[in-house]
Amino acid sequence: MANIITGIRVLSSIALLFCPALSVAFYAFYLLAGLSDMLDGTVARKTNSVSEFGARFDTAADMLFVAVCLIKLLPVLSLPVWTYLWIAGISIIKLTSIIVGYARQKKLVAVHSVMNKVTGALCFALPLTLAFIDVRYISLAVCAIATAAALHEGYLVIRRAG
Repeated sequence: MANIITGIRVLSSIALLFCPALSVAFYAFYLLAGLSDMLDGTVARKTNSVSEFGARFDTAADMLFVAVCLIKLLPVLSLPVWTYLWIAGISIIKLTSIIVGYARQKKLVAVHSVMNKVTGALCFALPLTLAFIDVRYISLAVCAIATAAALHEGYLVIRRAG
């Protein structure tokens, strides 16, 4: 059942590609994909059906959803240059954590910290707030939390790998 829910995120992400950004249809598929992301892991744990395939499928579905959202949203958002630079810096921190974790443990290390979950929730909420919060302010908040989460993740990876 959990993998079916994850599959809904994959299908919703693909459907987003065919919807105008920030349209009613876009938000409907966006919310469906987000809901599936919140539910699949919970269902897997509750039904004792957690699996390596499910975890990898979830990660792939997350990556697809994020990629599609970036493809659809970046062209319509008026983000200041500092936001792109900050996102690049966060990406470098996260990539460094992945490389260090892999180099030391010979496997990809995923950290499911509370800070990473808060970052994900804020990133998910960003398009839902565009009608009433200036994108610069929400971007500032998301980038600040994401930076703290990325640094915390890096610390945990280094501590576990060491």
